[in-house]
Amino acid sequence: MQGGIKGRVDSDTRAATGGQSPADLSGDAGLRAAYAAHGAELYRFALRALGDIGMAQDAVQETLLRAWQAADRYDAGRSSLRVWLFAIARNVIIDLHRRRSAASWAPVHRTLEDDGESSAVDLVEAILTRAVVVEALDRLSADHREVIIETYLRGRSYQEVAAECGVPSGTLRSRMFYALKALRVTMDEMGVSL
Repeated sequence: MQGGIKGRVDSDTRAATGGQSPADLSGDAGLRAAYAAHGAELYRFALRALGDIGMAQDAVQETLLRAWQAADRYDAGRSSLRVWLFAIARNVIIDLHRRRSAASWAPVHRTLEDDGESSAVDLVEAILTRAVVVEALDRLSADHREVIIETYLRGRSYQEVAAECGVPSGTLRSRMFYALKALRVTMDEMGVSL
């Protein structure tokens, strides 16, 4: 038995890809073979981490998309395809956790005071303002939303966010300019002025 189960999976994936290595994700057949060999494990991993069926499915899809986009950077000498895919899945899960928590970026830390009808009104207004800003952010593109959340709301530096996104700092600053412009237009369309 050549390599046990792993050997059978590799030979099955080579057969499915027409003799290509299963690590060749640049083509459709290689990607399908990788999904057939590792998709169920990736799904269980994502489901366990995220606790949501839909998000777990999105995580697997995003993992394979990123693997396809970075297929030229995969080095079979450094790690197996499975290990590489799980590393990508881990990063995707972290990104999804960040996006999910973006709605809770600005918790309202106010308490009602004893004299407080005005403080109750202020609290309601703060909650409504937050809801409007969250809705406006949801209407932006993913890149614009991410740069605003990471720099303005989480207080991270441009260099740090640029390194994480894999873009030059100047590109990130330009993206921020257009993101704020788009946010203003979106809020104007919503009839909101802050």
